[in-house]
Amino acid sequence: MQILVEVRPNSKQLKIEKITYNVYKVHLTAPAQENKANKQLIEALSKEFKTAKSLISIKAGKTSKTKVVIIG
Repeated sequence: MQILVEVRPNSKQLKIEKITYNVYKVHLTAPAQENKANKQLIEALSKEFKTAKSLISIKAGKTSKTKVVIIG
């Protein structure tokens, strides 16, 4: 499954909002430095979709706030 994720780093609390079937907005507490936000994004999506972290990868947008994520 491929989803589009809009990331908001440095938020007060971790939250995942489903906008449409394959578009999500994710508020992360981690800063967007040294790949910390991307790591937290993969952990959060792993819990949300009940899948292993190794099955989730960022296909595009590793350094941008809008990312394409592959799950499975």
